[in-house]
Amino acid sequence: MPADGGQVADWFSKPGDAIGALMHRRGVTAEDLAAHLDGGVDELRSLLEGHSRIDGSSSEVLSQFLGGSSKFWLKRQENFEQALERAVEAAAEDADGWFGSVPIPRSRGRRPTTDKGVRDELRRRMLFYSVPTLASWEQRYGRICTETHFRRSMSFVPLDSAVLLWLRRGELEAELVQTRSWSPERLKERLDRIRQLTRINHPSRFLPKLRSICAEAGVAVVIVRTPKGCHASGATRLVTADKAMILLSFRHRSDDHFWFTVFHEIGHLLLHGADTFVDSDETPTDELEQQANDFARQCLIPPEREEEFIRLKAVRNSIIRFSVSAGIAPGLTVGQMQHRKMIEHSQMNFLKRRWKWDEIDHACV
Repeated sequence: MPADGGQVADWFSKPGDAIGALMHRRGVTAEDLAAHLDGGVDELRSLLEGHSRIDGSSSEVLSQFLGGSSKFWLKRQENFEQALERAVEAAAEDADGWFGSVPIPRSRGRRPTTDKGVRDELRRRMLFYSVPTLASWEQRYGRICTETHFRRSMSFVPLDSAVLLWLRRGELEAELVQTRSWSPERLKERLDRIRQLTRINHPSRFLPKLRSICAEAGVAVVIVRTPKGCHASGATRLVTADKAMILLSFRHRSDDHFWFTVFHEIGHLLLHGADTFVDSDETPTDELEQQANDFARQCLIPPEREEEFIRLKAVRNSIIRFSVSAGIAPGLTVGQMQHRKMIEHSQMNFLKRRWKWDEIDHACV
């Protein structure tokens, strides 16, 4: 806001910002609120993102659960729409900059040819990233593109559009997750509970528990399929001052890869703080990645079991006995044996659990 107290011409705040803040303050979960909206969780998601309008029905629900009158919420929607249109009008002067820098899902890649088309595309980008100006986008996301820990060579490379879109979708999904304030200490205290989940077969059983345990430590665990061109397995990011995010893609849909990624990302959060990390199959092993790898490996195979582990051979019963006594699923033991070249990648894969997308998608509803 300017010093004289007047409103910045191109500034806007989505009603979803207020909805999310009040949900957090009042302890209202997405499930609680969505259950009373006509469109359920899809409507809540759309309200948070600014795509759906607050109408008479939704304003009554928001008033009941979050406070304020129905009239307040309707006015909040009206003010937002007016402010958004001012921002779009101002941004039209630099439309080429927006279209050249700011990717958007399902974009056909061509600059619109009509004034209405230009404004519609600018509006989509502003809403998706929740930024009113190109400068504000550069500050929050342009910097990520050049500074985040995403490496496909031995030096930093910019994040490509597909990875950035995946990260942003993860942020939007994280808004639906109610968490306590981010606490590395609480996350560390819960490592054993998380490790115990590796023995559960089905995503519909272990994912809700994983989310709940991590939420107690201020971490929103979200699952988002990667768009075309994005080969990421996991990412970490501090999405607000008091909420961290672990973003997972289930890229290989096997238990060894999934749980190693979970602990690898937890390692980034505990060892490397608020930095943004994106990990993919092409990520080389530098010092930070090696630290996260070592952390994940020790979570799966505790140091006191290391000597016994390295004596394992490609024998079904031996692997199962070790896994049971160590408290992890056999597939994770196999994955570690393969990764450390104790056995070939073609060996013992029948001990791994693999999931279909409909099993994963069902668990994410």
